[in-house]
Amino acid sequence: MTIARGTTLGPYEVLTHIGAGGMGDVWRARDRRIGRDVAIKVLPDSYAPGDDRVRRFEQEARAAGSLNHPGLVTIYDVGTTDGAPYIVMELLEGETLRDAIGEAPPVPLPFRKALDYAIQTASALAVAHEKGIIHRDLKPENIFVTSDGRVKILDFGLAKLAEDAKDADGRHRTGRHLTSTGMVVGTPGYMSPEQVRAQPLDYRTDIFSLGAVLYEMLGGRRAFDRDTAVETMNAVIKDEPAPLETTIPATLEAIVGHCL
Repeated sequence: MTIARGTTLGPYEVLTHIGAGGMGDVWRARDRRIGRDVAIKVLPDSYAPGDDRVRRFEQEARAAGSLNHPGLVTIYDVGTTDGAPYIVMELLEGETLRDAIGEAPPVPLPFRKALDYAIQTASALAVAHEKGIIHRDLKPENIFVTSDGRVKILDFGLAKLAEDAKDADGRHRTGRHLTSTGMVVGTPGYMSPEQVRAQPLDYRTDIFSLGAVLYEMLGGRRAFDRDTAVETMNAVIKDEPAPLETTIPATLEAIVGHCL
């Protein structure tokens, strides 16, 4: 389905394009029933209605939508229209943590701000984990900081959908995401050792990822950063991150180490 300004998805009228990612395009839209502006993520055409992957995605999205925490993006609706699966979420104003710290190389944040963001993220994750929901792909790109400093975790449920997306030879690559038969989707450098080893996951995989994000916020570099994705994943399994700067409080560095 071609999406453009004025396109309608059920009761939602598309207004402007916000951005694109491996799991689809994001649009600003208006719920014509109540006049509320929302964000709509439209999944790629490869996810057809009736596909088991889409059904599982809808189940996870509804489960995530049942969670109530200020650090979790509110999910209003999921559905399909004219063959296009979509998810409707609250519209956020601000930037992702990746935008805030940059990438080449990242810029370290003041440790109090980094700790504040980490605490907000951990609080939101705890609510999801209590319900048995794990994120699987926590990273700076999926952590949103609103204009007033509130943290929102993006894309619960979408990582599981990506895990199910395999082509005919059982392997699928989307950007820096890697998926193969038996391997949970993730982003090298933020994946837990269990993800790298294709082992069953629980809430601890998100804690590891949060530790990697906090390390990056504090140190201005990634905890595990090698020349290739394979080398990075091997480092996750075998190596310890380099010590953070001596200006970082020892108790805070200990928290990072405990996560990792």
